[in-house]
Amino acid sequence: MTEPRPDPGRRTHLGMRPGDLDGKWYAKYWNPVMAPLPEHVMEAIGIGPQAPPLCLNLDDAGTLSETGYREFENGYSLFDDGSMHIATLTRMPSVSPDMVDWWFWWHAMETERYKLWYPRAHLYAEWSGGARNQSAPYRERYIGGTSFVDEYVGNVLGRLAIRFVRPSSLGFSEDRLNPDEATVICGRVGFSDVPLDWGHLIHYVRRVNGGAEMRSRFWMGGKYVAPRGEASRTGELEAVADGVTHLADGQARAMVVHCSREMNHLAAFLPDIFNEFTRSEQV
Repeated sequence: MTEPRPDPGRRTHLGMRPGDLDGKWYAKYWNPVMAPLPEHVMEAIGIGPQAPPLCLNLDDAGTLSETGYREFENGYSLFDDGSMHIATLTRMPSVSPDMVDWWFWWHAMETERYKLWYPRAHLYAEWSGGARNQSAPYRERYIGGTSFVDEYVGNVLGRLAIRFVRPSSLGFSEDRLNPDEATVICGRVGFSDVPLDWGHLIHYVRRVNGGAEMRSRFWMGGKYVAPRGEASRTGELEAVADGVTHLADGQARAMVVHCSREMNHLAAFLPDIFNEFTRSEQV
């Protein structure tokens, strides 16, 4: 089976040009003014790299569904093998876990939708795969699909392929993921223009008083770098792999900022856009 690829001739630009939102029912939700980083994230960045033993191991990712918090909920750590671990906590007033599942299905269908999420960094989105049945639960509509996205993390442009996988593949009990109370988005992160994966992501969302909170985790670089599918790690692929095997402090800090800013911006408009979508059965 040939691996799906995004349009190689895609044009990317930050922001919206005249006409980009013409006829889009969701145009009113475009807001390029973003809130400052939350204080708890600023504090975590100021601490610098945290001790590796505080980090959640990928093999233990399913423990995020337990009550309470871990010692390390915000910030980053760097490992001897060149990998990094990222953690951010985003408070989402008036948001439900089901809304987040809806967003991960709906946003990837058009570049303009993707840009609503992070106006200062998101450039392009294209979708491949996932459920064909549009009456399926929202989570089932994106699991098995791939989101091809172009975005800046800090000043570095990445062309990424994010393959959404079943939560059970990373240790979560799907029987405990009632979308009214909790959900988790799990993905394998790679490049869209070469068959190389280099990380994993998890966004665990649980109901709290007044809304929800998202606990995000990333494991990237180092031992998480691997050819995708049947690709061989030779030639060009080896050179690309070298570029993401040993990640540095600046890259980790930029990732903390990126995740926190995009999720806080999303939280500001998600309840309204979701409610309008469900009321009027928009597409």
